[in-house]
Amino acid sequence: MTVPRHHDEGSPDSAVAASEAATVPEVLFVCVHNAGRSQMAAALLDRHARGRVVVRSAGSAPAASINPAVVAAMAELGLDLTQEFPKPLTTEAVRSSDVVITMGCGDACPVFPGKRYLDWQLDDPAGHGIDAVRPIRDEIDRRVRALLAELSHRTG
Repeated sequence: MTVPRHHDEGSPDSAVAASEAATVPEVLFVCVHNAGRSQMAAALLDRHARGRVVVRSAGSAPAASINPAVVAAMAELGLDLTQEFPKPLTTEAVRSSDVVITMGCGDACPVFPGKRYLDWQLDDPAGHGIDAVRPIRDEIDRRVRALLAELSHRTG
């Protein structure tokens, strides 16, 4: 996950930092358990964006760990999720995001004016093996690439 560097207000580069912050979109992916879809989406966007987007993920009812089939499917793409863990959805995570993408938990996500909300209808990989997870991963990758192209067009 990419974390933006924060500058002290009043420092000589605070205006530059504010300008940079305004051009770097922040995206939050939310699913129920933050153990599958949102983890895959966050890892894929983070990889493709290469620092051009701040990426977060969360769950409305976080699981204890990430789905092992999801970890294996992402490892096939060279993405290591072994150090990741499900995180709870917080009001602050939503508030600080420009785009909030829900995946099966839309009603649990707080709504704030000025935010863009998308609901991606995707199969839940919970309880499925890697053969069922791969097509979900690939569909998420397709959507993430389209989102990144759109975000790049808006900020570039």
